[in-house]
Parts: sequence; structure tokens; C-alpha cells
Amino acid sequence: MEQKNRSYNKCARRHPHTIITDIVYHAARWILGIVFICASFHKIRYPAAFAEAVYLYQILPDWLINLSALVLPWLELLLGVFLIIGLWMPGAVVITNLLFITFMGALSYNMARGLDISCGCFSTSPTAGAADIWTVLRDGMFLAVSLYLLLATFRSVPTEGRRLPSSLPE
Repeated sequence: MEQKNRSYNKCARRHPHTIITDIVYHAARWILGIVFICASFHKIRYPAAFAEAVYLYQILPDWLINLSALVLPWLELLLGVFLIIGLWMPGAVVITNLLFITFMGALSYNMARGLDISCGCFSTSPTAGAADIWTVLRDGMFLAVSLYLLLATFRSVPTEGRRLPSSLPE
């Protein structure tokens, strides 16, 4: 019996790598969650100004501009909350990655076209400054964090509550 307990305890101990991985995973969730919540506030408060920012991108058809200006900020807020509290993580990280890829694509496309428009990311003010390479790089860093969360979520990185394999002695 003593031998069984010793081998079980050895397997049940957490390795430092796992603790660090858990910290990085939770920090990534919080960082992206806060980013999405902060990005949503101004857009929710001023939907008409955000619709104008969406219009200036000249990507969406007219009938989708108001709809996206009304839905996107609330989606960002919801995703931010989900990321922070860890609710529905597989869906949240997939949508988060799709949004960052879309945002970076829209920014890059308009920079390539030479349009001098405001990003509309954290402020809907037309004087917020034009989107530039630094905006794309910032979103690229957020995308990298988001991709890490995607991989970590589907690889079950947070080991809290993970069951031991049934082949281990009890």
C-alpha cells in the first residue's frame, strides 16, 4: 500500500513548468479580456461614431455597416468577460482569433490602399490618429497571444482539475 501511495503522489505533484504555463495561460486570458472590454466601451457608448469608422474602412456593403457597428462592440464586451472568467473558452478563443485576423486584414488592406483613416479600435473619435504600421504590429501581438490561447485551450494547458489517467494506481 505504501508503494502505491508513493507512486501516486509522485505523479500528482505539479512540475514548475506546469505552474508557469498556467500563469502564462491565465495572464493571456486576462490581457485579451481587458483589451476587448476596453475596446468595446467607446463603441457601445457612441454607436453612430463607430458606424462612421466602419464606413470609412470601405470594406463592408452599406447594409452591414450599422449592423456590425451595433453587434461588434457587444461581442467584444462579451468575449472580454468570457476570457476573464474562463467561460466557454473554446468558442471564445476561436472567435477572438477570427476577430484579430479580420482586424489585421482590414487595417493592412486600407494601409495598402493608402487610406488615411482612424483605426476605430479603442476610440471612435476621428482625431484619434490614423491607423499605421504600429497599429498592425500591436494587433499582431494581440493575435500572437490569442493564437497561444487557442493552442493552449485545445491542448488543455490549465491542469487544474485535470483527472489523472485511469491506469495509475489508486
